Amino acid sequence: MAFSADELRVLRRALAIALNPTAPVADDEQQDCLRLADSVDDAIHEAGRLRSFLLADLARYRDALPGSAPGYTELLQDALAAGYDPRPEDLAALRALRGTPTGAVLLRRCQALAEQSVRARLAARTATRTAVRVPTTPAPRTRLLALPGGRAADEPKKPSDPPPAKPPIPLRPAPKPSDVFPPKRRPVPPPQQLAAG
Repeated sequence: MAFSADELRVLRRALAIALNPTAPVADDEQQDCLRLADSVDDAIHEAGRLRSFLLADLARYRDALPGSAPGYTELLQDALAAGYDPRPEDLAALRALRGTPTGAVLLRRCQALAEQSVRARLAARTATRTAVRVPTTPAPRTRLLALPGGRAADEPKKPSDPPPAKPPIPLRPAPKPSDVFPPKRRPVPPPQQLAAG
């Protein structure tokens, strides 16, 4: 994308405004910046549309191989110049065309570009994984204190030992298991009546 001298002046003023947002901006300068932004958006949209058209045309020529070999190689060269990453279909098509001088040269170029693309993706994944892994240190261990009773009550106390922590006193006594689960009583059989006879 190339800018005219007038557009470069507007772009320079827009950058100055971005660097110093508190500076006053005249209405005509603001309108110039908006028009330039619209022009850039239109150019980006048009470039995307042309790229889509080029890729669709490339796919049509690839599907018509081997009869369309000259047109396909020319379109592929244009696409590669525009930053196109060759796909597996392109590599397969070029393997079929490697008997021609142009096909052999393009195959080597596309294989190198595909290898670079794969390496870049792997490096990005590795960088993402290592960035996610943040080394963590384990939390410091808390010191365990002995409660009164148990084996510690039988041992003599050392003068350097801190006093044992006192457990909180419950507000009501803990229930006994027999309070929670009363024993089951066996049903008393009804008295038997003897028949007189």
